[in-house]
Amino acid sequence: MTSTVPALGTRTAEGSALQAVLLDMDGTLVDTEGFWWDVEVEVFAALGHTLDDAWRHVVVGGPMTRSAGFLIEATGAAITLAELTVLLNQGFEDRIDRALPLMPGAARLLAELSAHEIPTALVSASHRRIIDRVMTSLGPEHFSFSVAGDEVARTKPYPDPYLLAATRLGVDPARCAVVEDTATGVAAAEAAGCRVVAVPSVAPIAPAPRRTVVTSLEEVDLPFLQGLMTFLG
Repeated sequence: MTSTVPALGTRTAEGSALQAVLLDMDGTLVDTEGFWWDVEVEVFAALGHTLDDAWRHVVVGGPMTRSAGFLIEATGAAITLAELTVLLNQGFEDRIDRALPLMPGAARLLAELSAHEIPTALVSASHRRIIDRVMTSLGPEHFSFSVAGDEVARTKPYPDPYLLAATRLGVDPARCAVVEDTATGVAAAEAAGCRVVAVPSVAPIAPAPRRTVVTSLEEVDLPFLQGLMTFLG
């Protein structure tokens, strides 16, 4: 049976094959960065503290231990990191159970990568319990596997999650295209040696070597990602 999916070249220059695509979750594939902030505001309000909106740029995109730890220190709230983590995860789960909007272009990109059998992994700083719930909406069939923030010793902005994903896929990190929405995630991917597409969600991200900035995931498709491999330094 002949496939109806048009063939796409896997190389844009000699030795420049795209081997895998690694995708962030919150703010990249699902429109949830605002959910986390709303939950943080509500939890701290119940503790008698008001969060400064300027802190949103500090906590976005990072591991929960860093974000929650910063907010505890900034507010002086009488709560432990472990207690706060439970409250934040519960609040976030309540929100995604009510609604989980995908980012524009996310469903189309995942379907395209699957159709062309591009090895794809989800790499997130969120905990496993959150990823598994979100995966139901994204479609687990689109991913070879996922890497959760509570499954690595050092999560973003360290390169460990992306290096782990590349190792599990058996590919060269330099031949991986990563799509991220925050400076923290971009730093992790670049430290791993990957090519990065930044789609800023909350805070701006400037273009840089090995980094391409776009305004929407709708600008990203397979030929675009393959094109990132053309000029490898």
